[in-house]
Amino acid sequence: MNFLHVPAAQSVASVGGGRLGVLLLNLGTPDDTSFASVRRYLSEFLSDRRVIEANPVVWQPILQGVVLTVRPRRSGEAYRRIWNTACDESPLRTFTRAQAEQLAERFAAENVQVAWGMRYGTPSVADGVTELMQAGCDRILAMPLYPQYSATTTATANDQLFRFLMKLRLQPAIRTLPAFADHALYIRALADSLKTAVEGLSAPPQMVVISFHGLPEEYVRKGDPYREECERTVAALRQETGLSEQEMPMTFQSRFGPTKWLEPYTAPFLAGLPAQGITRVAVMTPGFLTDCLETLDEIGNEVRDEFLAAGGEELTLIPCLNASKGAIDLLEGLARVELGGWLTP
Repeated sequence: MNFLHVPAAQSVASVGGGRLGVLLLNLGTPDDTSFASVRRYLSEFLSDRRVIEANPVVWQPILQGVVLTVRPRRSGEAYRRIWNTACDESPLRTFTRAQAEQLAERFAAENVQVAWGMRYGTPSVADGVTELMQAGCDRILAMPLYPQYSATTTATANDQLFRFLMKLRLQPAIRTLPAFADHALYIRALADSLKTAVEGLSAPPQMVVISFHGLPEEYVRKGDPYREECERTVAALRQETGLSEQEMPMTFQSRFGPTKWLEPYTAPFLAGLPAQGITRVAVMTPGFLTDCLETLDEIGNEVRDEFLAAGGEELTLIPCLNASKGAIDLLEGLARVELGGWLTP
């Protein structure tokens, strides 16, 4: 079925008697770039047992001591380099809001309410659910914005949702969105964004590097399917674009701590390319549906600087799907499938 051409429904299913709601769930962001705000955000993020599985008795003294004494200042500087000064917020918040607003327009005629929330920071998951319930929604589709499933992303977003529901006397009915690592609309949107970016260059890149956020290898050994999901995305994207494994390799970025993470690591991989005669590259980050610190600063600034210092000539960062038409087509297509039975023709 081509979800881009699904006829718009004219009414909402009467079961339950209320409205339908869609809740977009993203990772989160500090409220500003100050030390205190970044520290508060990092403390919540790095205290999540899904993210850091170490025993809290051992980890929390390290986190609240050394890590949160040093890292907030460095992260704050990075956030300032990419901050949306016009709106005084991070790009991740800007783009997630825009996704929600544009998706709401797609469903406006069907009386479906759309809200958004962050797993860490504000607006919270609870804020999003509350907004939908106050608008009369008794059935809610929660959509974690993570194409590839991991317990550190999709699962913890769902955990937070259900923790809030446990506090409610009157709960809405809930559905959650599965991961969409190789969904046709997702892959098509990625290929289109790559094509658009490359067409605007004076010379084509010699290689398109696909960089995903990293994950400790131990998590994969315990059963997290993340690496396999990333491989599915890249395999589908190679097929869609006609690029080979050599022309479109897969790497992992954003390591944290001394443990071994999924390899190859993005930064050293890219820094080693000029010695092989590859001096013009493009980097895509399809594990992120919206641009954020890890894409705009880590790749767009830090990794680019290392690549150029190693003899590279040009590193082109392909934007995430953000609030592009392809992104909204994808979100609408995913939502219409998951709302099946609730949304009537």
